[in-house]
Amino acid sequence: MPLISNEKRRRGIYILPNLFTTAALFAGFYAIVQAMNQRFEVAAVAIFVAMVLDGLDGRVARLTRTQSAFGAEYDSLSDMVSFGAAPALVVYEWALKDTGKFGWIAAFIYCAGAALRLARFNTNIDVIDKRFFQGLPSPAAAALVAGLVWVVTDLGLAGQDVRWLAGMLTIFAGVSMVSNVLFWSGKDINLRKSVPFIVVIALVMGFALVSSYPPGVLFALFLVYAGSGYVVYVMRWMKTRHANASAAAPAPQAAGKGEDEDEADHAPK
Repeated sequence: MPLISNEKRRRGIYILPNLFTTAALFAGFYAIVQAMNQRFEVAAVAIFVAMVLDGLDGRVARLTRTQSAFGAEYDSLSDMVSFGAAPALVVYEWALKDTGKFGWIAAFIYCAGAALRLARFNTNIDVIDKRFFQGLPSPAAAALVAGLVWVVTDLGLAGQDVRWLAGMLTIFAGVSMVSNVLFWSGKDINLRKSVPFIVVIALVMGFALVSSYPPGVLFALFLVYAGSGYVVYVMRWMKTRHANASAAAPAPQAAGKGEDEDEADHAPK
């Protein structure tokens, strides 16, 4: 009997993170359905709910030590629906439908970018530095697109009013997912260890800020996050270029020594 109860308990623990994944999958599916019903604000909120649930399933799996190959694959498939297909379809139905080829090409670039991003993440998971993501994470890209839908809809505007902005932002998010730009992952934060009190205060202030105006604050946060990777990339590139230029330049002492030697060679003997 103890063996049977332990087996049931172990299966129950493994089901727990997959329940969060299933809930995230449902939220992505719900966003697609609501977009088809022209309820775009609800669809955008559903994508944000999927993002929260997707973050919880990984945390729960790590805290309960129930990571599995099945869970990783299931999570990727769920992410493709919630953060790949759903945002592309929502933004297409909301703003890009009447832009002709540009609209469906922009939506496809985003969808393909999400698929390639997830495939690369699964193959490089044991190779790259876990402190950073290679390319914009698909949940952040989805939040960027859904955030625009949510903000504009909350302001009383239609998707047609910002269709070109929506298209360019969709393309930017899709290309950023397959870029080599590094974005901070936050995985170096260990929830099992104590954190400074200032961190707790910052979290409380963050929640208060988001609750003041969720659409605008969330969109602004993810817009800053999407731009942060490029800012750091440019800074690193400039630093590397400056270092290479400094290494290639001749040392002043060596140049002076050479001139002295030349004068000594040409001096009368």
